[in-house]
Amino acid sequence: MLLCFTSILINCSSDEASGSGSNPKPTIIATGDVAAFGEVNVSSQSASKNIQVGGANLTGDLQISVNEGFEVSLDDAGFSSQLVIDKATANAGNTTLYVRFSPTVNTVGNVFGNIKLESTQATEVNVPLSGVGVSIAPIINTTGYIDSFGDVVVNQTSAVQSIIVNGDNLIDPITLTTTAGFEISLDNIQFNTTLQIPAVNVNNDTEVFVRFVPTIPGVITGDLTLTNAASPDVVVSLEGNAIPVSYNYVTFNEQPLAFGGGNNQSAIQVFNLHSDLTNIAQIKMYLQIDCSSSGCDDWDRFANIKVKDQISGKWYELGRYITPYWTGTQQLDRGLEFDVTDFKSLLTGSVELRIYIENWTSKADLITVDFDFIEGTPDYPYYAVSEVLGYHLNSIDGVPYGVAHNFDLDKQIVIPANAESTHFRSVISGWGHATPNDAGSRPCAEWCFRTHNIKINGSSTFDHYLGPIGCASNPINNQSPGNWQPDRAGWCPGMAVPTRVDALGGTVSGSTLNFEYDFEDWTNDMANGSAYYATSTYVVVKSNTVITAPVVID
Repeated sequence: MLLCFTSILINCSSDEASGSGSNPKPTIIATGDVAAFGEVNVSSQSASKNIQVGGANLTGDLQISVNEGFEVSLDDAGFSSQLVIDKATANAGNTTLYVRFSPTVNTVGNVFGNIKLESTQATEVNVPLSGVGVSIAPIINTTGYIDSFGDVVVNQTSAVQSIIVNGDNLIDPITLTTTAGFEISLDNIQFNTTLQIPAVNVNNDTEVFVRFVPTIPGVITGDLTLTNAASPDVVVSLEGNAIPVSYNYVTFNEQPLAFGGGNNQSAIQVFNLHSDLTNIAQIKMYLQIDCSSSGCDDWDRFANIKVKDQISGKWYELGRYITPYWTGTQQLDRGLEFDVTDFKSLLTGSVELRIYIENWTSKADLITVDFDFIEGTPDYPYYAVSEVLGYHLNSIDGVPYGVAHNFDLDKQIVIPANAESTHFRSVISGWGHATPNDAGSRPCAEWCFRTHNIKINGSSTFDHYLGPIGCASNPINNQSPGNWQPDRAGWCPGMAVPTRVDALGGTVSGSTLNFEYDFEDWTNDMANGSAYYATSTYVVVKSNTVITAPVVID
């Protein structure tokens, strides 16, 4: 950049020239140009440049000063930040003024300033200056950044990212080190957790490649650290999400369920699932509802998925859900999700499964069920499960509410002596519009909010509140004209019915428990039909040694 500056004030009017009397006006004159100085190392100086300065009719000396990072001189030898030309010399004609760029450690980067020319009663004149101060301190520089590596399966490798590394004034190598889960390379071929940029290249641009190679699941954060003997360390943050290895098994595949149209409300098939559970930490079940050509059922229906316990012959309820009105679950990538790890002892090898929807129309719901067996370290290697309450055949097979009944809600449970963890797993959903209504015109048992209780050895131990769970925020929100948004008592159309887990810990090992499921008191006036609670409860035990299922005695 070339800066040209000429400043001179000339008075053409005799009245103005004489000022308030006969004295002419003092004027500062600066002619010449000062080009940008460019890059100069701090604590050193550029070659000088010069301009011509002087004055006319000055009554005071010409004061000259410059900003930090610049210096001036009248002989191109002795430089300082300010100097003075006496008024007689200034008025006598042009004087050569030398200026140079002398960046300090405080003036690194783009530096701007002025030559300031001042004299009594004269208009101040400024000549622009600029330069670039270059640090001479040893430093490591990086260009670019490393984004999150996102989701990467455990023991697999992410896509590669890179940054540019170089040094200023370095004479020793740069050592690069990563924390666990990340690797680096200089050639994008050979990767390691530590490497060096040799001294011969240390001040040149070097591309450093980084990748994510997780060995354990979870969000992993780490660092790439760059060190040099003479400079401060540079740390680049790294992050990725390690997804555990998962084995997927599709069972029912678009199986139609309906009462009419030549279909059935249920289907039973045998499938082969994962055979080795040694390193399986979790089992997830996914259920997807697609609509047939006639469309999906237009009501919210009781539905569930079961596995057969080959020892007892009972069907254990893996998960329960209520179908959405008019539509399927396609708004969810994988449909409804259920954690079925509690049943892992039954979900291995040859497995018999049953699916059911209380669909009374000819509009078939097409059901697909698949399982993910997710690798990891199990909390305990051995699981066993027994059914305590099994009232889950359909919506009205549940326990009658508000009337006398003969359903057995009291059990004795013998816990194995080697049980190190014991918990109950319950699923409850109410059905019916029985009266009297609760406040807000809420009939039972679909709409009335209730708190049920599990008693152990006669003592109230666990509460189950059947209240709102946010039906209006259901991601399956295209259920119009169905009445899907108002809150039911503990369930919503188009959602899984919540699983309620109550932990007993390991303190009950080897004991016999007296179990009772106690419904909140209410009396049905029978003015609007019956109310029911479909109820399933299982007792799950875990151990570090082979364990048998708890014994449940009626």
